[in-house]
Amino acid sequence: MPAEKLAYALARYSRSPDSIRASLDWVRAHDSSKFLDSFYFQYGHASIADLGHVALCFEGISELAAIEIEDEQLWDGQARSSRYQDFSRSGFVTPPELGEQAAARYRQAGAALIAAYRQIHDRMVEHLKERLPRPEAMRPDAYQRNIAARAFDVARYLLFLGVPTGVGQVTSIRTLERQIRRWRSAPYEELRQLGAETATACAEPPECTWEEGTPGSPLAPTLAKYVDPDAYPPSARTALAQWAAQNLRAAQQPESGPLVELARPTETLPDIAATLLYPVTQRSFRGLYEEVRGWSRARQAEVLDVALRSRTKRDELLREFRGGLYAYDMLIDIGAYRDMHRHRRCQQFRQEFSWAHGWDTPAAIGAAGLEETYHAALAAARDTAATLDPPGGEYLLPFAARSRFLFKMDFAEAEYIARLRSGVKGHFSYRAIAWAMKQRMEELEPELGRLIEATPPEVEDPLVR
Repeated sequence: MPAEKLAYALARYSRSPDSIRASLDWVRAHDSSKFLDSFYFQYGHASIADLGHVALCFEGISELAAIEIEDEQLWDGQARSSRYQDFSRSGFVTPPELGEQAAARYRQAGAALIAAYRQIHDRMVEHLKERLPRPEAMRPDAYQRNIAARAFDVARYLLFLGVPTGVGQVTSIRTLERQIRRWRSAPYEELRQLGAETATACAEPPECTWEEGTPGSPLAPTLAKYVDPDAYPPSARTALAQWAAQNLRAAQQPESGPLVELARPTETLPDIAATLLYPVTQRSFRGLYEEVRGWSRARQAEVLDVALRSRTKRDELLREFRGGLYAYDMLIDIGAYRDMHRHRRCQQFRQEFSWAHGWDTPAAIGAAGLEETYHAALAAARDTAATLDPPGGEYLLPFAARSRFLFKMDFAEAEYIARLRSGVKGHFSYRAIAWAMKQRMEELEPELGRLIEATPPEVEDPLVR
């Protein structure tokens, strides 16, 4: 069923003694758009829109856009995997904001990164075959796939946020409405265009149907009328950035730190204030939290007031107002974040992508004698990015670049992530992160940390996936 008709049928089912069959017959004879207009958009019965779901695929979008698409807690979907596919054949997305000369510099730098990606993958395949000969019990085709995938694990560090990917998602129309409104107020023209295109698609019959030749009904035509840009979050973050620049010490000076740092905030007000300030600074969460704890209650509350100043009655609170028992602050490469970002049972926050924290270098790069090629390619991209106006420099950021990401969660989620992501089949980057999560928990909560059955990174089985 089209998403809006499904939502109408289930909503009516919950509001009448009729069977679901009778409710479906009712919906076939009545206009679902009038019902949604009244009860969802006018009366604010938002849960009705949770009852209708829709599948959407976004093709040929940048990795940067994919991150924004996936940045929803109530979201189910997957993107193309950089571990199993060759991204050197797909070209890359050029930010529409760039002028002709800047776009030419961007394309030249992007082509150089893709060439280095291909070169490092090919050389890494040779290196891995030398180091890991095929076991007699393994079929040659399975061996080739495993070696190629392990080589992509290293080569992906040269991929950048402008490479194209595809994302398939299944969401409620309520979540989709929130997504579209957020994209239409994004700082990236690609996302603003994507928001407008998605709204148009909702008002039209689907491109792909299960039954061939069946035209289908529009998926969510009523929703498409109510997706004006969501101005509140960007307005609040601009105000918070200005406040931080005026009131915080060294707000924009990048702080170094360990791969993973764990804090357990014990005071709610400074926890929320520090979380609000985290995405608009380059500070560690622990440093922010400890500084904010030393302020008066009035000054702590001032941060919240700044965040709420432009909020209207329709706007939800920013996600920073939510919490979690444990705060994992991670200074990790963007590629690892793309993997960790999939975990939805936690609150996630990120600082602006930049070159400020440098980049990570896989150990295999040195072992294969590829350090000069690797660092030269990244340094050239960084130098070109410095000549580009935003967002050109962000689109050129490689997966190797490090940035700060905050994950707030309860113990059950920490145990799940550490156990799952530390397994021998995983990428070596997030395996190290997962193991560090266990170690930090053992230091903070020894009785709980011992319950996490994580696998140390040195335990390897490179031909198993």
